[in-house]
Amino acid sequence: MTSQISKIVFAIVSVALAAPASFAADRNAVAYFDLSGPISEAPRPMGGIGELLGETVPPTMFDLLEKLRAIRTDDEIKGVIFEIDEAGLGFGQIQELRAEFDALRATDKQVWVHCETYNIRNALLGGAAARFYLVPSADVNFIGLYGEGLYFKNMLDNIRVEADILHCGDFKSAGEPFYRTGPSKEAEAQENRLIDSIFDQMLKAIADSRRIGADKVRALMDAGNLTPREVLDAGLVDKLGYREDFVAALKRTYGDDVDIVRDYGKKKGPELNLDNPFAVFQLFGDLMKGSGESDKPAVAVVYVEGMIVPGKSDTDFFGTPVNAGSTTIRRAIAEAAADDNVEALILRVDSPGGSALASDIICEATKRFSKSGRPFIVSMGNVAASGGYYVSALADAIFADPGTITGSIGVVGGKLVTKGLWDWVGVTGHEYQRGRHADMMNTNRRFSDDERKIVSKWMNRIYGEFKDRVLEGRRDRIKGDLEPLAGGRVYSGAEALELGLIDRTGGFADAVRYAAAESELGADYEIRVFPKPKTIFDIFAEAFGGKEKDKPFVSVASRFAAHPQLGAALESVRAIDPGRAVGIEKFLIQMELLSTENVLLIGPPCTMLGR
Repeated sequence: MTSQISKIVFAIVSVALAAPASFAADRNAVAYFDLSGPISEAPRPMGGIGELLGETVPPTMFDLLEKLRAIRTDDEIKGVIFEIDEAGLGFGQIQELRAEFDALRATDKQVWVHCETYNIRNALLGGAAARFYLVPSADVNFIGLYGEGLYFKNMLDNIRVEADILHCGDFKSAGEPFYRTGPSKEAEAQENRLIDSIFDQMLKAIADSRRIGADKVRALMDAGNLTPREVLDAGLVDKLGYREDFVAALKRTYGDDVDIVRDYGKKKGPELNLDNPFAVFQLFGDLMKGSGESDKPAVAVVYVEGMIVPGKSDTDFFGTPVNAGSTTIRRAIAEAAADDNVEALILRVDSPGGSALASDIICEATKRFSKSGRPFIVSMGNVAASGGYYVSALADAIFADPGTITGSIGVVGGKLVTKGLWDWVGVTGHEYQRGRHADMMNTNRRFSDDERKIVSKWMNRIYGEFKDRVLEGRRDRIKGDLEPLAGGRVYSGAEALELGLIDRTGGFADAVRYAAAESELGADYEIRVFPKPKTIFDIFAEAFGGKEKDKPFVSVASRFAAHPQLGAALESVRAIDPGRAVGIEKFLIQMELLSTENVLLIGPPCTMLGR
């Protein structure tokens, strides 16, 4: 621990003493971005503990979009380079970045992409670039879109655990992994429809970017054994070349003196007066205070990222959100509402849902913001389903990418019966009860018929409240009756637009422009994130200042990871089968929520992977 603290202190001093970056007026440069690992939505704390300790930290979508927008008007930056081989991007994020590529092209700034593998995700993003390079010996896995839903009934049977699950809506399939070994016919039908919509969008996007027919793109996928040369000959990439060839091409285009800027947009460090022996203490004092707020009009942004849970949001070692806590988000919205400079609110939602109670608390907070008369806009990311749609329902306008997964208006509930597990390992118990239904949620048995009616009534009330919220926000915009669109049905953003479940297709930047226009802000405004992201000095002060921190909701995935054997098992699964690891982690979080809340708003279990 002492060693880690020393590293942090050293890193803080290094950051504090860093000289401000200075650019020559006639600088000839290109900006470089490495999209490695999953790309979270919300901005993380400045630097983050992990970065200060030398860890590689992937960018966030907020930071990436902010920097790409800045590059459009930066005369020193002539182009942009992307390395995308290990990018953990969702389809919605890819669509947003493709739009940014188009915006850069409109300002005569070329986007260059280099990669060592060719799959459908790289094809989508790289295909929209002005220059797309592929290594001559690249792995080509351009074989389509694959989706898999994991089902855990047999596993639960093996450990003598039984799931007693109820649904509101025939298409509400989130609970099926607990008690089935495969999807119901309704769940399978809707997954096929959703995948068809997204796959068709992918084919069209690649075909349009590379100016070839969608049928040809499909035929190339179905061939299944393309070589890099065949990928080039088909027009799917522009050049075959190793990194050295790629750099040589950059220099031929921009000159031998071109600078490759790897830290574009990094904040300048404060200056230190070395003639003043007390300057370092003043510097630390200023850094601990943080920067003051400006008086500019602002568009507030609040993020709902990850599973929606009651209580405080939790973050990982890098400051990336692990879940979306209703208390944290409610307070952030209230803080934005109390800020006189905030003229509009954008809720950026990238969540499959979660707790029904937590979703309602967030939804109510947005309603109270809207009572101030200021615009409330939702921008949906990769997924905004079930609880993710619930918190969006009251928006003045909802933006989603065509490939966003949304809808899933329905409820799932129940409990896990674990008596068989405890009998199996030799643990017995003795029950005491006062009240006819006091033991209704005990884990020793399934619901009785009377209890099932009680739980169904409870769930139907929540389902009714869900639909009421949707009708309250979108009554005159929904095409037809709501019930045929609800029942747990899931849609792509393109489908949701046709049905009136969203208002416009577009990304975060489109939502910001719309919010600014509705508020008549002109061009001189700022984007302000709530809650205000902590600086590394805030984190340092909390860690060692003796301040009692709120206890966050801890996801079961984190609890499993903390256990040496189980954590190692999860890491092993992640190493050998990342797709299934994602499904298992989602299941574990859902299992904990089910055991604590019993009624959930969660989207379907299928995980789609580009191949």
